[in-house]
Amino acid sequence: MVHRKLRLFSGTSNPPLAQAISRDIGMPLGEVSIRRFSDGEIYLQYGETIRGQDVFFIQPTSAPANTNLMELLIAIDAAKRASARQICAVVPYFGYARQDRKSSGRTPITAKLVADMIEVAGATRVLTMDLHAGQIQGFFNIPVDNIYAGPLFADDIRAHNELGDVVVVSPDVGGVVRARALAKRLHVEMAIVDKRRPAPNVAEVMNIIGDIEGKHCILIDDMVDTAGTLCNAAEALRARGAARVTAYATHGVLSGPAPDRLTGTDALHELVITDSIMQPEKILNTGKVRILSAAPMLAEAISRIYDARSISSLYN
Repeated sequence: MVHRKLRLFSGTSNPPLAQAISRDIGMPLGEVSIRRFSDGEIYLQYGETIRGQDVFFIQPTSAPANTNLMELLIAIDAAKRASARQICAVVPYFGYARQDRKSSGRTPITAKLVADMIEVAGATRVLTMDLHAGQIQGFFNIPVDNIYAGPLFADDIRAHNELGDVVVVSPDVGGVVRARALAKRLHVEMAIVDKRRPAPNVAEVMNIIGDIEGKHCILIDDMVDTAGTLCNAAEALRARGAARVTAYATHGVLSGPAPDRLTGTDALHELVITDSIMQPEKILNTGKVRILSAAPMLAEAISRIYDARSISSLYN
């Protein structure tokens, strides 16, 4: 199908993902010049006319989050002032999503602030993947399509495992809905890691709910940051009789001590993530990380948005 008014552009956050999406859609990325002034200010200019076009700007707001977010906002504003018909912010990884509520007194709801900025900049739609908190969709007054990596993970699990001994495990109570959905898709049992979090990025495993004795445990989460929770959960599962532990997470934030933790644990066999965030060499060199491309899903979602077709049917 020919997309006559669709235009794809990429920021500097994850060019390989944008190029893969471009190949899957069968349309080259548009020309855009992005430069930095000596003081760090961002300058952006579209290199072709986009008047009356549907612009899809691909920019995960991963680290450095503030720079990549500002670049996205500037790109949206530039497209608006260039008279684009529609502007879709394609944000595979939505930064600041963990700050979705007031967790204590005198704190911000930064996810809402970011939603307001994207909307005020001129975006008419947002496409994202596995939001950390689903209610963030309600922070926008424009349509938000939140697609899920679950089907991608399910296909990969089927391809690499005998399902007879597989148990899907949620690393905490908050991820039960995600784990249940994957377990239902695979027709396997599920378990839950019950833990408390004494401090940010610190998790203490308390108990395992479910039968994991002699099983291949598949830990499923939306993101892995410092990998402390992941490694603690893997070690607890192995200590309680799991035969093998593999983890799947949509977003590999993998900051701080994550590379050392991944290489330093024997409990975790493998961590499988998508390419929503571009990974540095130190992560790829751990020998524990395998990357699945989310480009086909994102490309199909972009095509469906442009053609006004159903997104939910992606999962049927």
